[in-house]
Order: sequence, then C-alpha cells, then structure tokens
Amino acid sequence: MEHVLSPATLAELRRPRPYPAVSVLTPTHRRDPYKTQDQVRLRNAVAEAKRQLEADPAVSRERRAEVARHLDQALSEVDLTHADDGLVIFAASGEHQVWSLARSVPERVVLSDTFLTRNLVSAQTSERPFWVLSLSADRATLWNGGVDRVVEQRADGFPLTRRVENFDPERQERIGDLPSAFREERTRQFLRETDTAMSTVLREHPRPLYVTGPPAALALLDEVGTAAKGAVHVPHGGLAHGTPESVWQAIRPVIETEARRDTDAVTRALETARGRREFAAGVDELWQSARDGRVRLLAVEENYRVTVSDAGDHLVLAESAGLEPRESREDIVDEIVEQCLETGADVRFVPDGALGEAEGIAGVLRY
Repeated sequence: MEHVLSPATLAELRRPRPYPAVSVLTPTHRRDPYKTQDQVRLRNAVAEAKRQLEADPAVSRERRAEVARHLDQALSEVDLTHADDGLVIFAASGEHQVWSLARSVPERVVLSDTFLTRNLVSAQTSERPFWVLSLSADRATLWNGGVDRVVEQRADGFPLTRRVENFDPERQERIGDLPSAFREERTRQFLRETDTAMSTVLREHPRPLYVTGPPAALALLDEVGTAAKGAVHVPHGGLAHGTPESVWQAIRPVIETEARRDTDAVTRALETARGRREFAAGVDELWQSARDGRVRLLAVEENYRVTVSDAGDHLVLAESAGLEPRESREDIVDEIVEQCLETGADVRFVPDGALGEAEGIAGVLRY
C-alpha cells in the first residue's frame, strides 16, 4: 500500500484516463471493535464499484472486465492488519493503486476520467510529514515521520552503511573519543555521500528535516554538505542503529514544541486578519473564497469534518431542518484544502478547539 504522496505522484494520479477511472474510498480503523468490520465494509465498497460499472452504458464489456479485474487485484493487496484511518483504491484500464491514509475519508465510489485525489492531498497535509536522518560514523538511516510514529525508509539509497575497521562506537562514547571518528577523511566522505542522497530525497519529496546524531556528526554534516542546512538538529546518538520507537521518543518533544509554536503563529495571524477585515470562517465562506483563489492562509482543526449540501450559490449543513440536499459533500473540508493548496495558500492543521468561535475552519484572505 502507498503512503508517500510526492508532487510527481500527485501529478500522475491527476492525469486524465480513459473512462472509467474508479476511485473507491472507505474509512478504516486502527483498533477494535470497528477494525473487524473494515474488511466487510471494503468488500462491499468494491462490490458497489462493480455494480456501477455494470450499470453504466458508457463502459464497454471489455473495459468493464478489465477494470473489475484491477479492483479485485487491489483488494487482494490490501493489508488491514496495520490500517490507518482511511483507505483509497484507484483502478482504471491497465492499472490500480491502494493508498492508506492517516485521515478518515467518506465511504464513496466515484467513476470519472480522473482519480479523486483531494482526500490524499488533505491527509498528506494534515499528517505534517517530515524526515528524520539519523547519523553515526558507519550508518545513516532515514525515517519517514507522521502524526504519531516514524517508519524506516528503505529506498533512495537508504540506509547507507560503511565498514569501519576496529570501530566500537559504544567504547568511544565511554572513553570520550567519539569526535575522533568524525575527523577521519573516510567519515567525511561517507557524510558527503549521505548529504547527496538526502538532497535527492528532499528534491523529490520536500518536507521538514530533523537530523539526529552525536554533536560531532551534526557539525560535520553541515560542514561537508548542504541538505541539512535548514534542518532541525537533535543531538542524540545511537539512533542510526535504533528502533522506530526509540527514534520517535527522541524526536517527539521537538515535534510537539514546533507544533505549539506553529499553532500560536496561526492564531496570531487570524487575529491580525480580523482587525484588517481579511478574516473568513465557516465552510460556506471559505469554499467560495477558495474557488476565487482569495485564501492566503487556511487553518483547519485536525478532526473537523462536516457534511454539506450544495444549494446553488452557497453551501448549507446537510442536517439543516427542511433541507432537500441536491448533492451531499462529505469531504468538503478536504475539497477546500486541496483548492487552497492549488492556489498557493498556506494550509495548517491545528489541534481541535484551537480556532474557538470559528468552529473548525478559518482563513486569512489575500484581498
């Protein structure tokens, strides 16, 4: 299952395809009792996609059989043992993909000439992904970080290792000789190679970078390369050979501190916008502003979801009394997030309750 959404991958997913390009979305759960129902829910969603294919006169029998086969293959590849909060299956002629998301999605089946990507974009943004590069004199390990964990990234050349004769980092730490390992030319060359590999990763998957290691390693990486110049240094040795849990525990306080600072900065920006009459709140107002490209900063509370209906020139809550909804939009928040990103807005997810009276979503307008 896929987890990392790069700009190149997103562009490829948005490429028009011969009709039908099928998107199947279903919420999943990390824990019981609902976790045990996910398999049934997923199978029902795929069955509904096949039913819609069968009922669509615009789909030829050959194309219907091919897309249905890719739906079955995608279903067989789903691993719900380590499910996140949402699952998306894409299937079209000659291809299929399965995406696991750390953000819930509405239960939905869409047949179109493009895949439905807005839930992927919103999940990626809300997860605030980051990289952790852990250094030692003989190993550089890359970790893919998200909301509540890191996992080792075994790709793009990582982990990088080198053989060091008679090298005992634990002994060097005990006798205070660890810095000498980072004065060797071979170590300098190893960290240059690490910097080159990290630069490639950041170019293809740009996101914040944290670097862990002994202080001597952090200083040398800055000296010999450029990838970590804007990174946050976390002086903590041993993590290049560590476990995901040990890396997460070391990096977590730093992440939480930065998140608090970010939330404070967002709330200050919103307050300033109120005084300048550049403030907007609520899904209806922000939906309109996002479509007009007017949103400069969008703030969304992490678990804010709302279902609305399209009443023509504005949106109304789907549960409003007496409303006959013309079109239910369960993922309107994700739609607003994607539209804002498309028009160059800065999108920030903040803790629940942080926006006060704005009730879940607010923004700063450009004009």
